[in-house]
Amino acid sequence: MASLEAFVQVMSGTSPSIYCFNPCFSNVNRVFSVQSAVNNVRRRSSVAEKVHSNTRTLRKGLRFNAAEGGSDGVFHGKTGVNRLENMTCKCQQAESGRGVTAEDKNRILFGDEPNRPIPVPHNPITSSPDIDEFKVVQQLKNENGGFTLNGKPPTAGTVQEKLENVRANSIEDEAWSLLQDSVVYYCNNPVGTIAANDSSSTSVLNYDQVFIRDFIPSGIAFLLKGEYDIVRNFILHTLQLQSWEKTMDCYSPGQGLMPASFKVRTVPLDGDDSATEDVLDPDFGEAAIGRVAPVDSGLWWIILLRAYGKCSGDLSVQERVDVQTGIKMILKLCLADGFDMFPTLLVTDGSCMIDRRMGIHGHPLEIQALFYSALLSAREMLAPEDASADLIQALNNRLVALSFHIKEYYWIDMRKLNEIYRYKTEEYSYDAVNKFNIYPDQIPSWLVQFMPSKGGYLIGNLQPAHMDFRFFSLGNLWSIVSSLATLDQSHAILDLIEAKWDELVADMPLKICYPALEEQEWRIITGSDPKNTPWSYHNGGSWPTLLWQLTVASIKMNRPEIALKAVETAEKRISRDKWPEYYDTKRARFIGKQSRLFQTWSIAGYLVAKLLLANPSAAKILVNEEDSELANAFSSMISASPRRKRGWKKKSFIV
Repeated sequence: MASLEAFVQVMSGTSPSIYCFNPCFSNVNRVFSVQSAVNNVRRRSSVAEKVHSNTRTLRKGLRFNAAEGGSDGVFHGKTGVNRLENMTCKCQQAESGRGVTAEDKNRILFGDEPNRPIPVPHNPITSSPDIDEFKVVQQLKNENGGFTLNGKPPTAGTVQEKLENVRANSIEDEAWSLLQDSVVYYCNNPVGTIAANDSSSTSVLNYDQVFIRDFIPSGIAFLLKGEYDIVRNFILHTLQLQSWEKTMDCYSPGQGLMPASFKVRTVPLDGDDSATEDVLDPDFGEAAIGRVAPVDSGLWWIILLRAYGKCSGDLSVQERVDVQTGIKMILKLCLADGFDMFPTLLVTDGSCMIDRRMGIHGHPLEIQALFYSALLSAREMLAPEDASADLIQALNNRLVALSFHIKEYYWIDMRKLNEIYRYKTEEYSYDAVNKFNIYPDQIPSWLVQFMPSKGGYLIGNLQPAHMDFRFFSLGNLWSIVSSLATLDQSHAILDLIEAKWDELVADMPLKICYPALEEQEWRIITGSDPKNTPWSYHNGGSWPTLLWQLTVASIKMNRPEIALKAVETAEKRISRDKWPEYYDTKRARFIGKQSRLFQTWSIAGYLVAKLLLANPSAAKILVNEEDSELANAFSSMISASPRRKRGWKKKSFIV
C-alpha cells in the first residue's frame, strides 16, 4: 500500500523523486528479508563473519547496469527536473526465490545444518559469545592447567590486558559488520546508511531513512577505511536533491536548503507489473515531526565535502560546476541579509541535532560552530573567479564578525561569571559593558557549583536579556575543531570536561547538554515533551555518537588521553547494550526509554574514535586550523574601543 501511495505521488508530480529502473527489486527484497533475519543474530564470532560474508555475496549477485550515466552510477547531466530524464538503470531478472524453505535459507547463509548446535564459550563479562577471547585464554594455559607467556608465568594484569584487547577488537569487528549492514543501495551503488537497523522496534517512523547529519560519522569512518565511493555518491546525490522545489503550505524556502533525509523507495513501473523502479524521496522538513527546518544539513554537507577531498585526494568532485554551484547556494542562503543585529545565524527551535523543542531557538552554539566551520571549508574549496568575488568578500567579513562575537560574548569561566554577577543593567550607551542587558539574577544556582576554578566553556545561546548557560557538548567540541574558540578557550573546555567527568561522561559518553530541564522549567520550555523528560534524549541524555567529536577535539589539542578514557568507558557496555541511540539518567545507567538499538551513528561514532586514536594525523581532514588573519582581527577588535563612530554614508538615491 505504501509503495502504491508513493507511486501515485511521484506520477502526480507532488513528490520530488529521483528514479532508478529496477525490474528485479522484488527479488532483492526477498534477499534483504533474509539479511534482516540474520541481523538479529548478533554474534562476535566466526559464525557471524560467515553470515556477513555469505549475505554480502548474495547481495553482490544482484547487479544493476546503468543505461545512461557515469560508470560510478552517479548522474553528471543537466540540472533541475530534466537532469533526471536519463537517470535509469536496468538489471536482469534475478532468479526467483520461490520454493526456498527457511531451512534452505539457513543452509545458504550459515553453510551448515540450521539446527546444528554450535558450541560457543560464554563470556560472563560481556554476556555474549566471544570465541576470540576463549582462544586467547586457551593459548595462555599450559598442559598442567597453569598459564605461560613467553615461557614465564604471566601476571594477572598481563592476562587481563590481553583479554581487554581482544574484547576491544571484537567490538570493533562487530561495529564494522553492523555498519556495512546499514548501507543503503541505489542502482547497486551505496549512497548512505540508514539511521537505525533495529528489527525489534515495531514503529519505524523515519529511522529507515538516510539522514544528512547521521551519515557524517559513517562517511568519515568509510573515508578513514579508504572506501571513498559511498561518500562520493552521497555527496552528489544529495546535491541533486538540493535543487528540487521545496513547498510547505504554499511556501517555498530558499533553493540552497539541503534535505534533512532521503529514502530509497521502490514503486511499480507503470504498465509493467513485473518491474519496479527506485525513487530517491527527500524530506526537507515537510514530513518531520514538528516540521523542523534542517539548517545544519547544508553545513555538514560542506564539511564532509572538504573531508572527502582531503582524505581521498580527489579534488575533482569539489571542482565540478554543479558542486561549486551547490556550495554557493548554501552560502547565499546563510549570508542573506535580514533584520538581525548579530553575525550569528538566527534559527528556530529544533534546527540541528536537537530537533525537538528544547529552548534553543535564536542563536544556538551548535549552529554557529558548524556555520563557522562550513564558511572556512567553503573558502578553501571555492574556485577563484570574478563571479565569486563578492560572495568571498561577504564570507570573509562574516568570519571576522562571527569569530569575535562568539569568542567575546559566548565565553564563560569563573572570572566572566563573577563579572556578570556584578553587571549593571539598563545601560543606554554605546560604551555599555552589559551590552545585552543580562540580569545577574539569571545566573542559575547549579552553575555556581558546576563551574570549576580551572576551565570554562561557550554558553548555549545569547539573545537580548537572555543567556542560556547550559553546556552543549557538540557546540563546544566543534568550536575547538573549527578554531572558533581560541587556543586557551579550547584547552579550558577540555579542562572542564575532565573536571566534570562524572557529570558529563559518567557511565557512558557524552551528555548532549548539561544540566537537564526539570519540573516547571521542563514544562514551560519543552511543552511537557514526554520524550525529552529530565535526563533523557535531548534533555540531558547521553549520546555515544558524540565520541567522535570528542576524539577530534582531543587530538587537535594534543590531549588524546581524554578521548581514550571515554572510548574505554563506552566499550564496557555499548556492544552488550546493542548500540543504543542514547542513554537515560544522570549517570547514563539506563538505555534510553525510547532509544533505538543498533543506531548507526552510535556505531560509526565509536569506529571513527577508534580509527582516529590509532592514526591521530588523520584528524586533519576535519580540523580547521586557526586563521592568522582572523586571529589578528580578533586581537585588534579586543584592543580597540567597542564604540563605533556613527554617521551618514554618502549614497546616491534614485527618485
